[in-house]
Amino acid sequence: MYNQSSYNTGDFTLLGIPGLEQYHVWISIPFCFIYLMAIVGNSILLYLIAVERSLHAPMFFFLSMLAITDVILSTTCVPKTLTVFWLGPQKISFPGCLTQLFFLHSSFVLDSAILLAMAFDRYVAICSPLRYTTILTPRTITKIAVGISCRSFCIILPVIFLLTRLPFCRTRIIPHTYCEHIGVARLACADISINIWYGFCVPIMTVISDVILIAVSYTLILCAVFRLPSRDARQKALGTCGSHVCVILMFYTPAFFSILAHRFGHNVSRTFHIMFANLYIVIPPALNPIVYGVKTKQIRDKVILLFSTKGSE
Repeated sequence: MYNQSSYNTGDFTLLGIPGLEQYHVWISIPFCFIYLMAIVGNSILLYLIAVERSLHAPMFFFLSMLAITDVILSTTCVPKTLTVFWLGPQKISFPGCLTQLFFLHSSFVLDSAILLAMAFDRYVAICSPLRYTTILTPRTITKIAVGISCRSFCIILPVIFLLTRLPFCRTRIIPHTYCEHIGVARLACADISINIWYGFCVPIMTVISDVILIAVSYTLILCAVFRLPSRDARQKALGTCGSHVCVILMFYTPAFFSILAHRFGHNVSRTFHIMFANLYIVIPPALNPIVYGVKTKQIRDKVILLFSTKGSE
């Protein structure tokens, strides 16, 4: 039997992107720029939703949740990643590593649930417009928000316990820019079968169920849209859903690639996989506010008004 307390007290070392160490400083420049874009874009989005009464609607409440989760997702990893790029390999404590991977994975699961909630919102708005305000009441929205937050917490919390039971008696060097579940578990000198299967099956089954429900929602939405008599009404409805579809594709495409590469991608080079994983934590959070700003008329108008007012002053 291993003495867990003695094996889990040391620090881990984050190496960065293996094979690209000499380019870390150059890679950090676009990473830093995209991260700042994500922070500024989501902050503007949250500010507009908070101060504009016309944006106090269920759709924008879920959008504000998405913006907050995106900020948490990128801020959990990017500052430490930039430190690795600028200053070389960095130490991170075991509790710090667990905290980082908990917020990383729970933000991912929560993002997926928020996209499902937004799809449901659009389904009710287009398929049952007369009942929209009676179905999506403030009480119902609060229940949805609390429910999806608790779900992500409950799904990822066992990961922490699965890692704390492992002894790390060999290397503590993580060939990555941040801590994530399977990457840390593979450093253990014990059987990690439970970690691999829980880390793969539970999150991916959760996300797949979200994707199926989102697909059903948008299939029903499209059926309802093409039954609308007016061409203008059809275009308006499709325009409203267009931003959601873009964000859904940006989120799930790299996410599924990353999950499947971890489990089955033995021929995928580690350098490519880690580079892709780093892009995944900064690009969707940076692009989401831009997509919504361009595709959603209410937000686009408010952004133009905000900056035109600033410019006139």
